[in-house]
Amino acid sequence: MRSSTPPTQPRRVRRLLSSMIPLAIICMPLADAIVALPLNGRGVRAGDRGLPVGNTRQLLNGGAPSDIVAAGAKRWAQTSAEEWPVAGSLDGSHGSPLGDVTPANVHTLQVRWVYRTGDVSNGQDSISGTGFQATPLMVDRTLYFPTPFGRVIALDAETGAERWTFDPGIDRSINAQRFMTSRGVATWVDPAAPIESWCARRILVATLDARLIALDARTGRRCRGFGTGGEVNLRHGVRNIRPDRNDYRQTSPPTVVQDLVIVGSSIIDNSRVESPSGVVRAFDARNGRLRWSWEPLVDLADTSGSESAVRSGAANAWSSFSVDTARNLVIIPTGSPSPDHSGGLRPGPNRHANSVVALEATTGALVWAYQLVHHDLWDYDIASQPALADVRRDGQVTPVVIAAAKTGSLFFLDRNTGRPLFPVEEVRVPASDVPGEGASATQPVPVLPPPLVPTSLTPDDAWGITALDRLWCRDRIAGLRSEGIFTPPSLRGTVAFPGFIGGMAWGGLAVDSRRGLVVTNTNRLAGIITLVPNAGRGQGSGSTIQLRTDSPQEGAPYGVRRELLLSPLRLPCNAPPWGTLVAVDMATGSVRWEVPLGSMRDLTTLADATEWGSVSLGGPLVTSAGLVFIGASMDRRLRAFDVLTGEQLWSAALPASAQATPMTYRATPGGRQYIVVAAGGHAMMGSALGDHLVAFALP
Repeated sequence: MRSSTPPTQPRRVRRLLSSMIPLAIICMPLADAIVALPLNGRGVRAGDRGLPVGNTRQLLNGGAPSDIVAAGAKRWAQTSAEEWPVAGSLDGSHGSPLGDVTPANVHTLQVRWVYRTGDVSNGQDSISGTGFQATPLMVDRTLYFPTPFGRVIALDAETGAERWTFDPGIDRSINAQRFMTSRGVATWVDPAAPIESWCARRILVATLDARLIALDARTGRRCRGFGTGGEVNLRHGVRNIRPDRNDYRQTSPPTVVQDLVIVGSSIIDNSRVESPSGVVRAFDARNGRLRWSWEPLVDLADTSGSESAVRSGAANAWSSFSVDTARNLVIIPTGSPSPDHSGGLRPGPNRHANSVVALEATTGALVWAYQLVHHDLWDYDIASQPALADVRRDGQVTPVVIAAAKTGSLFFLDRNTGRPLFPVEEVRVPASDVPGEGASATQPVPVLPPPLVPTSLTPDDAWGITALDRLWCRDRIAGLRSEGIFTPPSLRGTVAFPGFIGGMAWGGLAVDSRRGLVVTNTNRLAGIITLVPNAGRGQGSGSTIQLRTDSPQEGAPYGVRRELLLSPLRLPCNAPPWGTLVAVDMATGSVRWEVPLGSMRDLTTLADATEWGSVSLGGPLVTSAGLVFIGASMDRRLRAFDVLTGEQLWSAALPASAQATPMTYRATPGGRQYIVVAAGGHAMMGSALGDHLVAFALP
């Protein structure tokens, strides 16, 4: 509601306070928020307080379970357009040539089957909270995906019947993890192995406790010739690893290129100066031996070119990688160096951090790199998988990498050279007022496309439901440093807009090459970053989203306090929409359309909540029929949009919010097209939790 409510209406304010569930970013107990999808009146519920329960599934429309393993399988099917062989997509485009579901019939989509993992927790009773964020892959009529607890599950792709499960035995306690997720697995076929042999097709999973495990695709049993007993310990050989810290993890699926399995890492990068190295490594897919490694922070020269004594780590690649097989390139997005918000001990631009990096896939040799943020002080990781596309412009076709940044900018980079396709300006930005901090004087800002989110927040921009709410926000902003994007963190507090979740988060992009469009979802929330001298208190915040987190940044002169800029009514101080879906014309760099994504109606009874949009984690899927499917928002919906206009054509209720990216496939040639999404919510964001994998199809 954009109009204000006068302070003479206390009943209205009381009603807001009593009926409004706090904004989805706030941590809250959620045992009662685990919701089961009603399936012909036979929905199932996970155990109370998020404790795991046995596997359950529900088949619709007469579907029947298949055998646990396809008996006597003689030959691996060739990967086809009907399969989904990579958890995201190898080129980061999140696109499918399938087009049975069209704008004309999408409204008839129905739930075909639902599978429940039993792996869900709200973070109570000493069990880590969960986020079911996985995108399955589908090959050989089988879906493969991980649960938040790291179990790998194989399902019949037609019926949703369970074929096998594998449990790596990850410690699920809050002391060990605090938050658990895994976004996908990878697969590899050994071309030299007999097709009937053990582990001829492998499922590869990188676990939260930093192990790379190879499984036989038919049975889910370990491939014993891989590493030691079927696994590689990824903590071995990593600089700055400490045995008393659990700050080196894996959350994204491995990337397979020829006979290599390439992995990055997820690092808690604001708890200490010398975080673990963000090394990227390639292992032999047959035996697990290290083939090559690439360190992102090898060159830590300061701006004058002289070598400095630099203490830092991270700059890790925690999102998915993309592969250009024709050019033998693996395209890697890197994150911020440690610690996130205090850079005095890592002077200079910290080259190759916060960058898009192209490595020779077979050797790990650096081909080119382009930095999107210099000397990051805002936790502006390159969180999204880069997308590969061909841009037709001025009569020429240019192969590009499209990189989505937390800053809200899209960068189009020539795939051969790394040079920008559209002009990028080095814009002067505010200087730091913190002693010992050498913030970069300029930052790269694309001229085209324009920023997809607002990049400044002044007291005059303050927003609130009531006049008192708006006045509070205005005064709060006025007391902080707020000079636009890239205002450095400060001792009095700095407005970071966009905040530390973006901009564009990890969900990635969807590329419609036929129509020349790239689609992404954005977040529009402001944060506050406050440096605290000698702050060794508090606990590391990790990568989860909460109302407020304190991190010591051990070894740095300052700790940090991070919080969202919210009003007393626990709504953002910046105007909605707080989440959008945006389409950009790849040839011109112009925004084709923009619409709010998601609703806050699951969190409040206010009518205007349908227009506010929602914070979103997860990404879009685009199909050849011109449909964009996306969950991602905090409400419990899966939606379909017209890729040309942004018109919402369909939505369906889910049992929980879908902080995951959907995928699509046909299980058999000529069979029905399925749209599948994980609906599991996010324990640290306050959304409704679940453990559901939901498959939709036409009747």
